Amino acid sequence: MKKLINIFLVGTALAASVVSCTDGFEEINRDPYLPTDLSPDDYALTSSMMNIFGSVVSNDEHRTQFLECLLGGTQGGYYADGSASFTNSIARYNAPNGWTRVFMESGSKSLIPTLFTNLSMVNDYCEEYDAHVPNAIGLIVKVAAMSRVTDCYGPIPYSKIGYDGSIVTPYDSQEDVYNKFFEELDEAKSIIAAYPEESLNSLIDEVYHGDMQKWVKFANSLQLRLALRISYANPTLAKEKAEAAVNPANGGVIEENAGNAQWDHFRTSTNSMLIAIQYNDHDSRAAADIICYMNGYNDPRRAKYFAQSEWKDEDGNFLTDPEDQPLTYVGTRRGWAVYNAKQWGIKFCDINLDSHAPFQWLNAAEVAFNRAEGAAVFGWEMGGDAETLYNKGIELSFEQYGVSGLADYVADATSVPAGYYDPSTFNPWNGSLPAVTIKWDESATTEQKQERIAIQKWIANWTIGNEAWAEIRRTGYPKLIPVEYNGSAGIVDSEKGAQRMPYPQEEYTNNGANVQAAVTNFLLGPDNMGTKVWWACKPGL
Repeated sequence: MKKLINIFLVGTALAASVVSCTDGFEEINRDPYLPTDLSPDDYALTSSMMNIFGSVVSNDEHRTQFLECLLGGTQGGYYADGSASFTNSIARYNAPNGWTRVFMESGSKSLIPTLFTNLSMVNDYCEEYDAHVPNAIGLIVKVAAMSRVTDCYGPIPYSKIGYDGSIVTPYDSQEDVYNKFFEELDEAKSIIAAYPEESLNSLIDEVYHGDMQKWVKFANSLQLRLALRISYANPTLAKEKAEAAVNPANGGVIEENAGNAQWDHFRTSTNSMLIAIQYNDHDSRAAADIICYMNGYNDPRRAKYFAQSEWKDEDGNFLTDPEDQPLTYVGTRRGWAVYNAKQWGIKFCDINLDSHAPFQWLNAAEVAFNRAEGAAVFGWEMGGDAETLYNKGIELSFEQYGVSGLADYVADATSVPAGYYDPSTFNPWNGSLPAVTIKWDESATTEQKQERIAIQKWIANWTIGNEAWAEIRRTGYPKLIPVEYNGSAGIVDSEKGAQRMPYPQEEYTNNGANVQAAVTNFLLGPDNMGTKVWWACKPGL
């Protein structure tokens, strides 16, 4: 126990991460500022914890590009592909295996093996030195990371993955995976409660810097997110887990931005998402979808999210659309038919992201919106009424991004999303987005309330693309602009978007019997982008 206190409470430094530009996975170097008398086990622990944190959103630019930009970013309506070479892509629903396999890549340095082997190393350390808190934090982060994997594919290997992290193992149904998530979150919170004297050193903990009560609030907020995810698939369990999550007696949920779950790893290095975005002439651009919504709402967060467009005349004045509105903010259409980065693609809005920005996992605004939906749509006890929680979500997001104008924004009962005008003329769209206003309307239908909440949560969750994609599949909101080019041969409905990613071809080669059993017994259709996952079962959607 003395060793634990020395390692976690006194002030050892976190091992530095070095980004690999070839294989795209983390390596840990010995920090020259660490005390020289630390044992190999102590160094292994610090690097294992860092690798566990990096399993949610990676600090490798290649993995980040595939998962956050080309997958979650495009399917969530935040980003559009910015390279003309991306003719076979997730955005166009015709991506190659090398794009869609990344969440479940095989190999010792891939996401799942890296996560599970590092979890086993932390467990070994805890057993040897009678430590407990590292295991609890590991469980919470494991759920945060693996929930993204199952939400991408549906059934996945999970409960039977061994200490070596090999995914050549039987699959679990997605329902069983979610049940396991709830068990693991409960276990993690129980460990923290049982050992209140333990903490994780603030230099090792790049999320909450040793504040264990914030870890509990994150675990509860994550539980609320996952409970809402299964709200149509298992309403009884969803209600139970959601109401338990917000109960103050259980530690409560994140209610202020100081408690946001974010990996503050890039204080002295460049954010890997920014590197991924800026490849070539910017491999990702801001999507037309989110900009149209925010333009219509005259949203003050636009200047924080996007760089202004370069659609200007020779005098430097912004060009205008057919309604004589300046093209200050104009996004690229997802799933474009034609794209030329150098001639005109570069004129569309770029994505604003500070080079040292932390990775967002889950923020206070999302929690408030989740509570608002729980109250308004499902009648759950969320510790407040829907209108107050909805307005609080907007307030927290404005505060997070440091913008003013909150009172006018929440009172706006007339503004609706703007139409899309393509100044390049190559990827036009003549449709219109739903005429949903901002101001809360208690007399609205339950469906209208859900759409209003979903839109504002989506705007607040900017850059958390995989979460946005999951919620679009669960609720049907927000409605996005259909892709211009659908290369799925009819498998994907352009109005609804991709529902999941197909299993890696390597699974059929290396784990054939198990993946085939999962497709036959657990998957609700063929192994393609059009088949819905278990929880995406909202009636009428």
